Amino acid sequence: MAKEIDRAGIPVIQVCTIVSIAETVGSNRIEKAVAIPYPCGNPNLPLSEQEVLRRKIVETALKGLECNVKDKTLFEY
Repeated sequence: MAKEIDRAGIPVIQVCTIVSIAETVGSNRIEKAVAIPYPCGNPNLPLSEQEVLRRKIVETALKGLECNVKDKTLFEY
């Protein structure tokens, strides 16, 4: 789905835990997530650290959307 949306000219970034699957299906912008049950957070962290982590993930995704990519590109927070 990400590949087709990107092909239509709308930038999309796939935040996922298993990067190899995203690469296999053809996603161009990929951001490595934290873990399968909690891709955008870590419930074992205190709330203040959790907020910092989530912000980093979202900011990295937004920066990835601004990049002009031609091939698979991995973004890490």
